[in-house]
Amino acid sequence: MDLDKAIKARKSVRKFSSKKPDWREIIECIDAARYAPVAGGNYVCNFILVDEKEKINKIAVAAQQDFITKAQYVVVVCSNPGRLVNLYGKAGEIYARQQAGAAIENFLLKIVDSGLSTCWVGHFVEKDIKHLLDIPSDSNVEAVFPIGFELKKARTKKAPIDLDRILFFNEFGQEEMVKQKKLRD
Repeated sequence: MDLDKAIKARKSVRKFSSKKPDWREIIECIDAARYAPVAGGNYVCNFILVDEKEKINKIAVAAQQDFITKAQYVVVVCSNPGRLVNLYGKAGEIYARQQAGAAIENFLLKIVDSGLSTCWVGHFVEKDIKHLLDIPSDSNVEAVFPIGFELKKARTKKAPIDLDRILFFNEFGQEEMVKQKKLRD
C-alpha cells in the first residue's frame, strides 16, 4: 500500500472478528516504530504485546472500554523519559512524548498496511496497567492498542477536518499566503 493510501485508510476500529492475526505481523508493525525520529539519539519507547486473554480483559477494565476484550492482541506502548530528562532537563519529558507519538504513528500506518485494525486508546488507569504488566514506575504508559481484524468494513469514513481550518501562513490566524514584495527589480 502506498503512503497516501495508508494515511487516508487509517481509522479507529472497535469491532473485531474472532479470526486471530499472526503475531509476527504485529511484530513487523512494531518494528516500523523504530524508524521514528528520536531526540539525542536516545530511543525511549517500549512495546508490550499481550495475548493472554485474562490480561486483555483486565486492560479493558483499566481502560473502561469493553470492546478491548474482543481483540486477539493488545499492544501497550510505554516511554521512559529518564535519559532525555538527564540530557535536556524538563524538556526531555516533552521530547519523550513527541517521540512516542511519532513511533505510534509509524506503528499505526504499518497496521493499516498489514491489513490489521486497531483503535488508539488513551483513557486508562495507568497504575492498574503498570501493575498488571510489571511496567517500571519511572515509565509512562502512552497508549493501548487492541489489535485484530475488523469485523466488517465500514462503508464510509468520517471526512477529515478541512485544511483551511488548521493551516495558517507566517502567523497564527493568517489564512492566506501573502505575496512577498520585491526589494528590487
